[in-house]
Amino acid sequence: MNIIHSIGNYVLLILQAFKRPDKGRVFRKQLMIDFQALGTNSIGIVAIISVFMGAIIAIQTAYNMDNPLLSDKLVGFSVRQMMILEFSPTIISLILAGKVGSSIASEIGTMRVTEQIDALKVMGINPANYLILPKITAAMIYNPVLIIFSIFLGLGGGWVACLITGLIPPPAYIEGLRSWFEPFTLSYALIKTVVFAFIIASVAGYKGYTVKGGSVEVGRASTQAVVISSILIIFFDLVLTQMLLA
Repeated sequence: MNIIHSIGNYVLLILQAFKRPDKGRVFRKQLMIDFQALGTNSIGIVAIISVFMGAIIAIQTAYNMDNPLLSDKLVGFSVRQMMILEFSPTIISLILAGKVGSSIASEIGTMRVTEQIDALKVMGINPANYLILPKITAAMIYNPVLIIFSIFLGLGGGWVACLITGLIPPPAYIEGLRSWFEPFTLSYALIKTVVFAFIIASVAGYKGYTVKGGSVEVGRASTQAVVISSILIIFFDLVLTQMLLA
């Protein structure tokens, strides 16, 4: 019953958050701030992880191609498919759930325990709309950009690994990247990313908005936001894969 109660409160809060903003100028200003906080500040960690993921996939694939009948270009093909279909949209989203989700929950939770949200209500402002909607919007717009960035860096990391290790010729790797490409795989990755972005921002916003107590409870809410978001990302990864690729 507690889970059903929490789901109901979550849905009501999100519906409240998605009401039309009272002042478009204020919403746009907050949206720009959240672009910086939730998107631009995550570029560094996304770049580092993506390059190394691409390099690792390339090396592991090359080492496991023992059959001489297998073409070297399969390494590039494997790196491309794994980065687009799973590693960039899912793994990077899990990383962002930890970085961005905890940040959102901590920020809104601190405002709750210091009664800043109550002050917004007194001033006639819809706190859910003012605090949560810009973060959801920023995440759903910026996260796909980060994922595209991650995919390209992952492919580049695989090329660098082939160049440094000499496991396969770099031209064969490039040929593999260009072989048997289906554009829908990129659409699939972006659809997943948008869904994951909504999950991260909305769950973190809900946990922060409904926190009760003090700083300890804010920390606990941040941890719960990361855990719940991660579980939901994995679950919806399975659901979307079955719906879009099966």
